[in-house]
Amino acid sequence: MKMHRGGAMAAAVLAAGAAAAGDLADYVDPFIGTADHGHTFPGACMPFGMVQLSPDNGIDGWDWCSGYHRSTNVIAGFSHTHLSGTGCFDLADVSVMPTIKELHDAMFKPGPKHVEALVSKFSHDTEAASPGYYRVRLADDGIDVELTAAKRAGFHRYTFPDGKARKVVFDLGFRINNDNPVDTGIRKIAPDTLAGWRHSRGWTPFQRVYFVAQFSEPVGDLKTWCGAPGTDGAVTGKVVKAAAIFPAGSKPLTMRVGISSVSTEGALANLAAEPPPSGFDTVRAAAREAWNDELGRITVETPDDDLKKIFYTAMYHSFIFPGAFSDIDGRYKGYKDTVVKAEGFTKMHVLSLWDTFRALMPLVAMVNPQVTSDTINSMLHQYQQTGQLPIWELAGDETMCMIGYHSIPVICEAWFKGIGGFDKALAYEAMKAAANHDIRGLPQYRSMGYIPCDQEKESVSKLVEYCYDDWCIAQVAKALGRDDDYKEFMKRSQNYRNVFDAKTGFLRGKKADGTWLEPFDPKFSAHGEHVYTEGNAWQWLWFVPHDPEGLMGLLGGPRAFVAKLDQLFTESPEIKGETASMDISGLIGQYAHGNEPSHHTAYLYNVAGRPDRTQERVRAIVSTLYTSKNNGLCGNDDCGQMSAWYVWNALGLYPMNPVSARYELGSPSFDRVTVKIGNGKTLTVVAGPDARKNIYVKSASLNGRKLDRLFVTHEELAQGGELKFEMSATPVR
Repeated sequence: MKMHRGGAMAAAVLAAGAAAAGDLADYVDPFIGTADHGHTFPGACMPFGMVQLSPDNGIDGWDWCSGYHRSTNVIAGFSHTHLSGTGCFDLADVSVMPTIKELHDAMFKPGPKHVEALVSKFSHDTEAASPGYYRVRLADDGIDVELTAAKRAGFHRYTFPDGKARKVVFDLGFRINNDNPVDTGIRKIAPDTLAGWRHSRGWTPFQRVYFVAQFSEPVGDLKTWCGAPGTDGAVTGKVVKAAAIFPAGSKPLTMRVGISSVSTEGALANLAAEPPPSGFDTVRAAAREAWNDELGRITVETPDDDLKKIFYTAMYHSFIFPGAFSDIDGRYKGYKDTVVKAEGFTKMHVLSLWDTFRALMPLVAMVNPQVTSDTINSMLHQYQQTGQLPIWELAGDETMCMIGYHSIPVICEAWFKGIGGFDKALAYEAMKAAANHDIRGLPQYRSMGYIPCDQEKESVSKLVEYCYDDWCIAQVAKALGRDDDYKEFMKRSQNYRNVFDAKTGFLRGKKADGTWLEPFDPKFSAHGEHVYTEGNAWQWLWFVPHDPEGLMGLLGGPRAFVAKLDQLFTESPEIKGETASMDISGLIGQYAHGNEPSHHTAYLYNVAGRPDRTQERVRAIVSTLYTSKNNGLCGNDDCGQMSAWYVWNALGLYPMNPVSARYELGSPSFDRVTVKIGNGKTLTVVAGPDARKNIYVKSASLNGRKLDRLFVTHEELAQGGELKFEMSATPVR
């Protein structure tokens, strides 16, 4: 069996619960993306689960959004919730740390930071991870830590040095960056079981996490710090810290921790569905099996194991979020701090929609439509509680992060791909309501046809994303025979034209008096303060996926369009501005693959009749900006969007406009790919061994019929069959 690691790993890693060689999980390396700016975490989780149990370095900073970064050799604890690949920070709830150190009051200072005396050094050579499993040795104390996860619970196994009293410290004040605890507590509810809570404010306005921790043996003593006695024997306070103390012993100490957003009773019920603490290996094996099932939805064939490693790690990262948020009985913390119940669906959270509507949610819709249905029902539940669809939902609250109203393309895509299980009348009502809120420049967008840059920041980016979302609504209106709505939203979808400057050939900031914002430099960026979101004029010119032909007309027709695209990829990669966005990364010229606005751009060549250029650009991105190293992602993975882009493009397909229910043809990387698309049907994508060296497509056929177009439809692929590419070493036009 292969274990992917930071270095050599002791033979003890081959513990019980590991699957036989040949599993697709063998190709997953959770350390990919933990270096540079990928912001992924290496710990244990289930597909679309509630728990992400992973180490934290205890360091503040942008590159520690997931709590962990490859550059660090200290561990401050292991917490049960983590974000994957985001550019903002939160979660890292219920931090625990095993130790053999003597504990004294001076070590537990009041405040939100972790107990500094309990931070331990570690070596990446003793660290290992695979889907559903993580292991490391804490060098300071000589403790071997193993982690695995069930859907709503985390499992720990600690092997302590012989002859030493064993302690497990709960630091409920531990936080990442600007997350702050406001109320915490812990108590013993049985000889071997602790229960508690952590309420906090951070990126999410108000988060509640309740937990129940059960050990494999009785707790000898429970000591607490930074709190005061409360009700039911609990010790409460803003940053309660506690230690469960056990006598010396030769057996590993195991612990299972269930969590809930509702109550300790909810956490206990979630825990009751899982094996006892001694069932660590059973849970580890089940987690691996669940990941193999999820990864097995797409099977790739190639003699290049490195490509398989990149591909299956990308799939792994694509299926961490959205994650389950409702308890096993369906209850969860709703908006405005109420407790509500998800009836007939699983409430999903971590809806990074500005990122994931582009490639990740289309991938989920293709291979796991039940998750899509659960996600849409979760969106509609938010609308029923707040009157607003999610923008960037986290832990049962709305962060209002990023722009647009991108619940809409996710709903519309499902609508046109035949994914049901949600109330379509309610969905249509919710989409119209989202488009008619009076926030973020929407009143000016509706009344003036553009958003004045002297009245609203990021005005150009907000405008073009509203245009796309409105086009999506228009398509549903047309399908429903709502002609007035169709005309209104189609008209709104053309508002991008109102900020196109023919003189410079870019979409530009326009002031309320109708004049352009000056000075203008298409390479200039000012994070959060300029007319473009996390980018510049070069990157944002192309975000018109619903009307690329219209944009091509504004730029002077196909030849001029191709020339402008060529310039994008060959222009100097300099980004100007003292406060330029850190998110502009993965540069090929001014094309920035490390951030989402660029992800569809290479396929615009197809629109202009130059698929050879699309194939060149896509293969260059696939082969240079994704690797099997720890820094193998060129930007934030953003809850799997960056990874999902790779999955699609390695197949030779991409949903340039997801709601069109079409997939553009690109340049496949694998000899053969088999995709399980539901209802017992499979799609086989065949490119042959020449695909690895020949990047151009000579011809393509679907079920034996030669394609005379550069796309296939979802309806066609959903029938199953064979999509065959004939590859060429030279461009074919």
